[in-house]
Order: sequence, then structure tokens, then C-alpha cells
Amino acid sequence: MVTSWKNSKATEGPDVTKDTEKVKTLRQFPPYGAMNGNSTGDTCPTCRGTGRIPRGHEDQLVAVIPCNDVRLKPRRTKLYVCVSMIVCLLLCCLFLFFLFPRSVILTPVSVLSVMVYFTPNAVEMEVTNLINITNENFVPVQIIQFSLQGLISDSVVGKTKISNMSAIQSRSQQSYTVKIDLPISDKGLNIYCKSSSIKIHTLFLELQMTMNISYLAHTEQVSLDTFEYIDCGNNSTVPHPVR
Repeated sequence: MVTSWKNSKATEGPDVTKDTEKVKTLRQFPPYGAMNGNSTGDTCPTCRGTGRIPRGHEDQLVAVIPCNDVRLKPRRTKLYVCVSMIVCLLLCCLFLFFLFPRSVILTPVSVLSVMVYFTPNAVEMEVTNLINITNENFVPVQIIQFSLQGLISDSVVGKTKISNMSAIQSRSQQSYTVKIDLPISDKGLNIYCKSSSIKIHTLFLELQMTMNISYLAHTEQVSLDTFEYIDCGNNSTVPHPVR
């Protein structure tokens, strides 16, 4: 009897030892799910405690990542965030630099010609001017309409409008010739311009220029007043600069 009891104890010893180790392991690391459904832990959200994944639900797997996984603590996070902020700030500065509205400058250059025609009751003149338009933007500028009116002694004597002027490319300057007809019906000015005793018949002409332009999805108006002198007694085809 003693021998059989020792043999049975020796036979059951390894199984008891394995069960004890298993219990200790389960206490330290509780199971997430079990096939027999008797687990004391939480049910696995993927296999629902069965230990198997239902067919057709392979794309709904749930990965359980430990809190000490290095993937949850990426390296150089601050460096990446700072670099991203600097790149975004640089792009914003470049965007504002190239698309910030700049001025469009209208400049009179010279009087190209003055053609004078005498009629019994008036003096008709055709004055041709050269103007420069400078675009300082990084985008093309479209000229919608250009208006010009001439005044002599604060009286409007002629008007003209041009609506077929070509666009001005970015960071460029373009020259245009503008003609305006000036019929003078004032008796005193007629006598002055037709007098043969006077060699130079100088008139001071005031030009009021208005230009409507469009760029960067908005319209703008540029205006300029300038003064120039012309000879109303003779034809003049020699250009002279506007002062």
C-alpha cells in the first residue's frame, strides 16, 4: 500500500505542477478570451470568446497593442512638428509675396505729333501721345477701358475712350499711342492760333487719364493728370517729352 501510494503520487506530481504553473501564469497574465467560455477576462471583440474568426469577417480584425509598444511612442515627434510648421509658414510667405497686389503705374512719355486743321469757325487738332504702363505684379493685368479727356483753360475740348488695349504681362512695361481730337471753337483762341504775326502758338493742354484694370479677381482704377504744351498754329511731327 505504501508503494502504490508513492507511485500514484509520483505519477500525479508532474500534472499537478503544470496546473499550478498555469494558474500562476493566468493570475499574472489574465486571458483575453477562451475557447471554453469560462475565462475570467474580457471577451475578445474579434472572435467573441470562441477562439475562432467567423468566415467572411477577416477584414474586421482587431489588433491589441501593448502600452509599452515602441510604435506608440514615435521618435523625433517635436522635430517633425517644428519642420512641418516651418514649411507651412514658408509656403504662406511665398504665396503672399507672389500674389500680394502691387501697383500699376501710368506714365506719359511724350507728344508724338500735333496735326492742326483750320476751319472758318474752329481750329481742329489731333494730338498723339505716347504713354507707358508698368505692371509690377507677378500676374498679368487686363486693361478693361482707357479714358482720356483734354482740357484747355479748364474747359473740356475733347474726349476719347479705348477698350481694345492688350493685356500687360507680369513684371513688364508696355507702350501705347493714344490719339485725341481737340476742336477749339473759342473765338479768342481761334484768333490766337490763326494769327500769322505770331511764330509759335503755344497752348497748355491738360490731359486727364483714367484706366480701369482687372487682376487677381478684382478691378481697380488708375488715374493721372498731366500737362503738356502744343503748338496750335502749325503741324508738328517732331516728338517732344512731357514735362
